[in-house]
Amino acid sequence: MTSQLPETSSTISMNLANSVLAGERLALARLLSQIEAESPAGKQALGELFSYTGSAYLIGVTGPPGTGKSTLVNRLAQYYRDPTTGEEPSKVAIVAVDPSSPFTGGAILGDRVRMRDLAGDPGVFIRSMASRGSLGGLAHATGSIVQVFDAAGFEIILIETMGAGQAEVDIARMAHTTIVVEAPGFGDDIQAIKAGILEIADILVINKADRSGVESTERALNMMLQLAHPTPREFHHHGRVEIVAAPVPHNGEEAAWIPPIHKTIATEGSGIPELAAAIAHHRAFLVETGAKEHRDRDRLQAELDSLLQDNLVTRWRATISGNKYQQALDLILQRKLSPHQAVDTLLDGGYTP
Repeated sequence: MTSQLPETSSTISMNLANSVLAGERLALARLLSQIEAESPAGKQALGELFSYTGSAYLIGVTGPPGTGKSTLVNRLAQYYRDPTTGEEPSKVAIVAVDPSSPFTGGAILGDRVRMRDLAGDPGVFIRSMASRGSLGGLAHATGSIVQVFDAAGFEIILIETMGAGQAEVDIARMAHTTIVVEAPGFGDDIQAIKAGILEIADILVINKADRSGVESTERALNMMLQLAHPTPREFHHHGRVEIVAAPVPHNGEEAAWIPPIHKTIATEGSGIPELAAAIAHHRAFLVETGAKEHRDRDRLQAELDSLLQDNLVTRWRATISGNKYQQALDLILQRKLSPHQAVDTLLDGGYTP
């Protein structure tokens, strides 16, 4: 009788990677959990899958809380899965970053409740993630989760941020197309520019367009586009000549993209086909101008820099005693060292009185 040897981390990662490539949903869910837990097996499996990435199109959806982002994402996913649209249905993955539970640290899962219409569709996979204190509207492991979905053959990946506000520009570094969602009736027509997220929009959406005040919201967004992108351009609209600002070219893009404004009523599905057409138009623009390659490079560089920073700090903390770190912190609290001086001191081996 032979005894069964325990699985090593390498064996687990290989089995998970192969199962994900074979389309096994249970293995996919297990690997996503391993990655969120930052387990060795998860990291190894991600390394084995990375060569299969690079085909998915990433769509970020962000904006203030209460604007209907989850319902909009739900409708977009349904559109991409609908065989009657004239397009081949795409496999769609949804990464929904929820606020963390203050008790468990896990995701509150509000997005899954709102996306229950997609339940049972084998071509859709929804993953809710807890922000766990991460700034920027994204969870720390979002980039790795997106890579797994990419390797698993999902052609469209929708990334919904939790609506954290000013630091949501992180989504612009990850997505190919970033949708900023606004809604009328919030009592402040310039909240988008205050939140600092208007500048990252590739497409602006006014959701809940059946509410009163939609015209003033549209006028405010047009005005803020001119402020955010001061290079003016003329275009004709219903016989009128309007001045609309064009964004500054990004990374050498020869042509400038003017973010269009689309109105939707996501609860009814109104405006979704037009929004999908705008996404397709922006995708074609990125490919034609070569900007898609720039965005892919920027995204991977940002992830590399973030991982380098995390790992370097972790390795450095392992080389210095806790007493020296605590001593430096105490000196900062006593106002005897500034934080900058403390960093220099710690990097030189610690404080010597």
